[in-house]
Amino acid sequence: MRKSFYLQDTVEAARQLLGKLLVHRTPEGAAGGMIVETEAYVGAVDKACHTYNGISPRTEIMFAEGGVAYVYLIYGMYHCFNAVTGPAGEGDAVLIRALEPVFGLDLMRRRRGQRDLRKLCSGPGKLCQALAIGKPQYGLDLTGEELFIADFRTIPEELVARGPRINVDYAEEAVDFPWRFLVRDSKYVSRR
Repeated sequence: MRKSFYLQDTVEAARQLLGKLLVHRTPEGAAGGMIVETEAYVGAVDKACHTYNGISPRTEIMFAEGGVAYVYLIYGMYHCFNAVTGPAGEGDAVLIRALEPVFGLDLMRRRRGQRDLRKLCSGPGKLCQALAIGKPQYGLDLTGEELFIADFRTIPEELVARGPRINVDYAEEAVDFPWRFLVRDSKYVSRR
């Protein structure tokens, strides 16, 4: 994807990322999957966003110009991958919640210890494990050659479902923001 893709409105970027291909090239080989579920996070107005209360060492990269990776650890054990979006200083990103595995399947299965294709990348922590995305990828340029998002398929509007995000019960009014997007009827999403 060109840099300009990441500079658009974050909620619109979250929708447009459905059908794109997330790829990570490693010394072990390359693996990738089609994005089937995303969530938008907008720092200025969103109490669920990590940057709502300002910058921290963890979130510093979210204030960069869109087109870089924000990777963080949850529950002390799972990484989550986000594409930073918008102009520098905004603190916005799109969480990639689930992928439909496309290539590098044997590599993903080995990394996850999972044979079931539907369970390889059906959650943010699972897809990071399957694609070997972790803290070393924090801040990577998503227009580079190692970790990137590419055009793959176009998902028509009638196949897109939209609703509130998952696990943001603490976020007061932001709980109800309809900023989760998924490919309707995909068997690879994290939750229906």
